[in-house]
Amino acid sequence: MTSSFTEQSSSQLTQPQVRIHDVHKAFGAVKVLRGMSLTVGAGQAICVIGPSGSGKSTLLRCINGLIPVDRGEVFVGEHAVHTLKSDHDMIALRKDVSIVFQQYNLFPHKTALQNIMMAPIQVLGQNKDEVRERALGLLKKVRLEDKMNNYPGELSGGQQQRVAIARALAMQPSVMLFDEVTAALDPETRKEVLLTIRQLVEEGMTSILVTHEMAFAREIADRVYFTDQGVIVEEGTPQQIFDAPQVQRTKAFLEQVL
Repeated sequence: MTSSFTEQSSSQLTQPQVRIHDVHKAFGAVKVLRGMSLTVGAGQAICVIGPSGSGKSTLLRCINGLIPVDRGEVFVGEHAVHTLKSDHDMIALRKDVSIVFQQYNLFPHKTALQNIMMAPIQVLGQNKDEVRERALGLLKKVRLEDKMNNYPGELSGGQQQRVAIARALAMQPSVMLFDEVTAALDPETRKEVLLTIRQLVEEGMTSILVTHEMAFAREIADRVYFTDQGVIVEEGTPQQIFDAPQVQRTKAFLEQVL
């Protein structure tokens, strides 16, 4: 199966695909994001690391419009996310940016194949036969073609997460967001999910990963962002962040997790 993101030109790889500028978000009196800014080029993979409660997951939800920002700007491709209000605009955004959560959120009464096919048909109104062919290709891509007729309750956690990734890819997005997708998995099934994500990154899918998998972040990320208390404390290449962090807070965090 050939995906659209495998054919990006070198000029495309230099263009910003996601741009976040001075984003603030509070829930009541709790300030979760306090001026985050970052840029992701097309075809890049970035990893966001940091302690729990540092705003990482909230940032992802602001990128795909699940949570409105209080202040600042969020751009994904041609979408000015911070300005979007209508359902029509949100649907257009969600076609271009898909998110995979820690919890799989599959419909228990639908098979793996049906779960993957639902959004393109019901949300985008795409042709059922074409969507089915794409979904079968995606099941093969995540190495679950033999599970197409299985229900989520018949699948392991890692298998369910790979179905969730295939479901996100069925929208044919230009950007993928991964929110601690291995946090609930055991070591064996975690490897299968990480292998799937690695394949997508190597094929050139623009990806933003919130992760506690430090070794994985070192291997696949173009840049790593360390966040704490709603701000980006330090950013750099994986080698810079993991081998020679410049900020004491980054050093202290890495000493605890490495």
